[in-house]
Amino acid sequence: MDDQDREDLHEAMRLVGATLGDADIPFALAGGFAAWVHGAPQSDHDADFVVRERDADAAQEALRASVLRVEDPAENWLFKAWHGDALVDIIFRLGGDPVDDQLLERTDSFDVFGVPMSVLRATDILSEKLRVLTEQRCNFSDLLPVARALREQVDWSMVHDRVGDNPYALAFLFLLDRLEVIDGGRTSGRLGA
Repeated sequence: MDDQDREDLHEAMRLVGATLGDADIPFALAGGFAAWVHGAPQSDHDADFVVRERDADAAQEALRASVLRVEDPAENWLFKAWHGDALVDIIFRLGGDPVDDQLLERTDSFDVFGVPMSVLRATDILSEKLRVLTEQRCNFSDLLPVARALREQVDWSMVHDRVGDNPYALAFLFLLDRLEVIDGGRTSGRLGA
């Protein structure tokens, strides 16, 4: 991503955050940029925001009324907002589960590119990144720098409990334990062999 593309994406994030905030729609920054706010390497592709499922239509309407171009894709868990070629995903279901009040209540407030916004906490960020791992989508090299950067902020036992039915996520937690990024004893003692 070149400097202009990065600036366009930052502007798209500012527009989404300001528009949702002005419309009093609860939201939070999620994904790679939320991880970046907590100290991980900066994301180099699209940005992700989450809204409650019941607010998705209102969020879409507010963003359509702004300068952003809104697209409703075939997927039934998000919609997309564009600022030129810069993409922001607005997600209302994570791993098949509706975004709810509890997730948005666990956020912290940060100033992100000049706009105050709620940002998911590190435990929620890592949990969601691990929950979506599958045989087709299992690139640990993207996750490892994020886990290393956020390790002190993450409740690893909670992550383990949330992803315990996903063998790919458990394999990643085992790798983190073996690399001494985390202490396997803090993840219910189920990582060691």
